Amino acid sequence: MTTILGAGGPIGNELAKILAASNRPFRLVGRNPRPVAGGELFAADLADKEQTIRAVAGSTVVHLLAGLKYNLEVWQDLWPQIMANTIEACKRAEAKLLFFDNVYTYGMVAGPMTENTPYAPCSKKGEIRAMIATALMKEVQAGGLSAMIARSADFYGPDTQNGVPNVLVFEPLAKGAMASWLVNAEVPHSLTFTPDAARGVAMLADQASAWNQVWHLPTAPHPPTGREFIAMAASEFGVDPKYRVLSRLMLRLAGCFNPQVRESYEMLYQSDSPYLFDSTKFANEFGFAGTPYPDGIRIAADSYKGKPRV
Repeated sequence: MTTILGAGGPIGNELAKILAASNRPFRLVGRNPRPVAGGELFAADLADKEQTIRAVAGSTVVHLLAGLKYNLEVWQDLWPQIMANTIEACKRAEAKLLFFDNVYTYGMVAGPMTENTPYAPCSKKGEIRAMIATALMKEVQAGGLSAMIARSADFYGPDTQNGVPNVLVFEPLAKGAMASWLVNAEVPHSLTFTPDAARGVAMLADQASAWNQVWHLPTAPHPPTGREFIAMAASEFGVDPKYRVLSRLMLRLAGCFNPQVRESYEMLYQSDSPYLFDSTKFANEFGFAGTPYPDGIRIAADSYKGKPRV
């Protein structure tokens, strides 16, 4: 049994499709999990230890894909609890644990981010991610758990409403409005295509030698700049590539009225200089380097046009 903790997000939904297509038993866990053909539903609050233990019971592989409200206080309160509860639940079930992580823990990096990049968070949210990632790998090193961390860059894709490029680029262009980009549209910015992230997670979980390591999920090399990304997306919608750059000052002012923008402000260092995510380790091991950006952008744009994915 494969269990997805925090089902319902773009990665979890894509992973559920992969598991269903291969006729493998899987369980979807969340506060109010939505049905997926072939999947078992289990309602649970991952901040509750006993509920998490019951949700994981009988599992062989557990994917921790939970997404929390983008709020520092919520993260400080809930992420350590959720990680501790999940580790305990997996130990009791003798299940392997894959934690889907982001790159906040690396902080500001000059050059490509790799699996060997040291933890040097420069944000409060990054400190929390570094703490829970370190706690997980300490359990691995102590021999108490078989686990891995699978990291993704910022992501985009079909049915990915919470992806920043979806919100700032695809949604407005689909409505004939102007796109936006954060801080600097003239530097390259790696983006992971959500179907690739789910495919990568599934491939990693199935390979015995992949466990007890950190992996970067497949992300196409040679990332475009914000301006280039917008131009490709605009071409798919048949509109002019008009956009505005959201400056730090604009975002600071907007944060006075919008809590989501206010919470995002400390992460803007990721947007003002090259953001380069290297998944060469995965490509060398599995022979898949990620969907090229023109293809991923076309598929994402088609999802806004209501076109079925091929």
